[in-house]
Amino acid sequence: MAQRTLDERRGTPLRVPIRDLAAYYLRLGTIGFGGPAALVGQMEQELVAGRRWLTREEFREGVAVCQSLPGPLAIQVGIFISYLRGGFWGAWAGGWAFILPNFLVVAALGALYVHFGSLPPVRGIFYGVSPAVIALILYSCHRLAKLGMEDRLQWIIAAGCFVVTVALQAEVAVLFLTAGVIGIAAYGTLFRRRAGAPVLPLLAAAAPLKAGAAGTLGQLLIFFLKAGSLTFGSGLVIVPFLEKGLVQQNGWLTGPQFLVAVAIGMLSPGPVVITATFVGYLVAGLRGALISTIGIFLPSFLLVVIVAPVLLRHRSNPNVQGFVKGAYAAAIGTIVGAAALLGRIAIGDWLTALIACGSLLALARWKMPNPVLVAITAVIGLVGFEILKPPWVLIK
Repeated sequence: MAQRTLDERRGTPLRVPIRDLAAYYLRLGTIGFGGPAALVGQMEQELVAGRRWLTREEFREGVAVCQSLPGPLAIQVGIFISYLRGGFWGAWAGGWAFILPNFLVVAALGALYVHFGSLPPVRGIFYGVSPAVIALILYSCHRLAKLGMEDRLQWIIAAGCFVVTVALQAEVAVLFLTAGVIGIAAYGTLFRRRAGAPVLPLLAAAAPLKAGAAGTLGQLLIFFLKAGSLTFGSGLVIVPFLEKGLVQQNGWLTGPQFLVAVAIGMLSPGPVVITATFVGYLVAGLRGALISTIGIFLPSFLLVVIVAPVLLRHRSNPNVQGFVKGAYAAAIGTIVGAAALLGRIAIGDWLTALIACGSLLALARWKMPNPVLVAITAVIGLVGFEILKPPWVLIK
């Protein structure tokens, strides 16, 4: 069968049936917790080591190129893998299958929040699960570092990106371009001689989008298209951009409502930027949720489909490989930096510190499945929140 034909040199399938891609990403979107690093780590474990749909090198290149593009990392890696093994329609099916379970869950939570108040249990669940999410990010980042960090220069790049991310309390787009150029200089040939093959392009900038006289739905679409197009990395570092636009500029949400939206994004399975669905529902109901979801994810699909063919055609070019190695190192540094920033929100007392350390131990030593860890820490959070009543968690 043509779709099951193997690449004899790599031992991976040249094509995977679209139904298999959609089924896998429906499952991952339903049970995948922990944000981009955790989801990417899970894909690496299941698709490289488990199903053998792609090689370590293909996966590493995919992570690097997706981290170098604006938009949420996890969904972009999923779209890239789906494109690699299923073409355009495989990417379309895999990407939206990844998002669908998340959309349904978060839209339902948005309806509950709107109709039944502030959902008091959310604070207890947030209290317990958030430190576990930090552990999931760090453990998954460790797995990703083992996959693609090969020498001292990459670690120096990662350390520099970590420092900048923490110092500025945001991810800086130019970090990835700079890291890629350093990678080309160190590992490629572009700066040693004139190279005939092109370097991997970065779609790092776009013309500013303005809401103008558009209605609320139009403004939501434009805002989230901008967020998906101009914010690098993942939902972990998109939070400052969203807070400025949603709370300070447009006044669509209050500060506490925004914190609840972020909590929902962190606690739900799938990509963290599904926060957009919750925000959209609060602002304009189900139509707002749908428009916001399309806006935040559509740029990722378009960018990956445009860039993936370029990467595939020039994969063996030393300049492309150098860019990939530099950008991959930047990804590791910025993800750890994002974990440090989120840790300030998630860990505020002895119990949350204990949950974070215990979760890291459970993941590293006992390989505890993500859904099990989330369920256990949610129960601990509900009980602990009622006993300790910490004043720093989602105060109204």
